[in-house]
Amino acid sequence: MHLSVDSAVLERSFDRVPFAFEHKLSALELFDETSLHRLAQRYTDRDAFVADGAPSADTPFYDVEHDTQRPSEALRLLDHQRRRILLKRPEGYDPAFRRLLSEIFAELLRMHAPLRAERVVRLESSVLISSGDTITPFHFDPEISFFFQIAGEKRYHVYAPRAVHENELERFYVKGVVDIGQLELGERDSSCEYVFALAGGRGMHQPQNAPHWVETSGGRSVSYVVSFETAQGRMRGRTRSFNHYLRRLGTEPAALGEHPSLDAAKAATMRVAIPMRRMVGRTLRRGRAR
Repeated sequence: MHLSVDSAVLERSFDRVPFAFEHKLSALELFDETSLHRLAQRYTDRDAFVADGAPSADTPFYDVEHDTQRPSEALRLLDHQRRRILLKRPEGYDPAFRRLLSEIFAELLRMHAPLRAERVVRLESSVLISSGDTITPFHFDPEISFFFQIAGEKRYHVYAPRAVHENELERFYVKGVVDIGQLELGERDSSCEYVFALAGGRGMHQPQNAPHWVETSGGRSVSYVVSFETAQGRMRGRTRSFNHYLRRLGTEPAALGEHPSLDAAKAATMRVAIPMRRMVGRTLRRGRAR
């Protein structure tokens, strides 16, 4: 077993509120310094994101200088420059990571029966390596995550998803993309905040759309994240995108989940509309370029 989670906590809190757990990943050779350097050398610009540390938690995410170095170069200079390195989908670069992802997700399926009834439409992992005393600014991710701290220490500030307003989610999901969502930290309800002091062997569960910001301590930090989306989660996103247009028309949409059949109809409409909107946008851009 790679992780240890209280079954009652998992049942009560999965994809609702953050919670802590313990794990055994820190001892794996995959995460030692030599292996991480070897992994980073396999990445170019694709599937990697290298950014400076943010000056503060409320800095807009993409305002921080990023993608100025290759991952291997940033890793080599990590103790001399404040950098955050994200290596996406390492399972596509190393079969050992593919096995690890499969094993962890199989454990989650065994531990949480409701998840076995879901259709998972995206499953992937990431490795995050950060300098000491570095801030990752406030944002949210459109996916369910299990976050494993491998080495170093960090304070993880995460809010329950209810801290995000529906109109904010609607503006994000109308884009029909898998990306980070930017929010204003000062507008959050502090009663929704959870703070986890993470070190090797400790982890935390992050529900979909749970906004967060992170600060490392004095030494470098290594983390591993397993993330996934379900068909139900994607349907909620498409329903929210439909509600975005209702608000623009001056209509107050019904609360998500209040009328399941209506939610499903909205989602079905946007499943067609979002790809069509993208196609029209690409056609218009090509036309302007001529």
